[in-house]
Amino acid sequence: MLTVSTVNVNGLRAAAKKGFVEWLGATDADVVCLQETRAEHEQLPASVREPEGWHTLLAPSSDRGRSGVAIYSRDAPENSRIGFDSGEFDDSGRYAEIELRDVVIASLYLPSGDVGTPRQDEKERFMEGFLPYLVELRARAEAANKDVLVCGDWNIAHQEIDLKNWKNNRKSAGFLPEERAWLSRVFDEAGYVDVVRRQYPEGPGPYSWWSYRGKAFDNDSGWRIDYHVATEELAVRAQDARIERAPSYDKRWSDHAPVTVSYDL
Repeated sequence: MLTVSTVNVNGLRAAAKKGFVEWLGATDADVVCLQETRAEHEQLPASVREPEGWHTLLAPSSDRGRSGVAIYSRDAPENSRIGFDSGEFDDSGRYAEIELRDVVIASLYLPSGDVGTPRQDEKERFMEGFLPYLVELRARAEAANKDVLVCGDWNIAHQEIDLKNWKNNRKSAGFLPEERAWLSRVFDEAGYVDVVRRQYPEGPGPYSWWSYRGKAFDNDSGWRIDYHVATEELAVRAQDARIERAPSYDKRWSDHAPVTVSYDL
């Protein structure tokens, strides 16, 4: 079995002080993908930068204090890379991948966007460049007889069942028709599978992000924007998918919850 977990930590230094280190020490995951780490290597304590028993790939953003992704793996990767040859985004702390014996695993932090602002333009440019790379990645992995798993914060709720208040968010970044259509292309054209949705076809949710505002967490008024996106050959071997939702608001170390899936390799 290969167990993979992904979580947007909403600042790795802050999360480490609120429970992430303890969670990492207790997890049964073989690979952990992190997003929005917002930290340089030298800013992280050794227990986070190089935790015992893990090999780490840290990809901070050149814009200090923003973005950042990381991958922790128990086995040493055969290869690794940061960025996807996009030019604009290769040092933005939004994509990293490692290659293990049977699978390529990536950590993705897709821009969140903001309607009517340059941030939405940035998101659209990222999506435009990233889809062809996903096609290329799948072909390259198939040639090496490997599967692909792209984990992370995709910052798009694909269907109405992926967020609680979908009617009020039809014009909001993360649920725009064009964003949802792009994610459909990832599944339909690029040939990937939304692993958790396949495990939970009816919904609602299971949600992975809840705003810190109001009673969103207590009322389970969330969004499902954190995905395991896999090639079909890996997706069919998913045995268990779970959202590691904190037992209460005060036990949260991020506004996201880890999304963990076990695969029978």
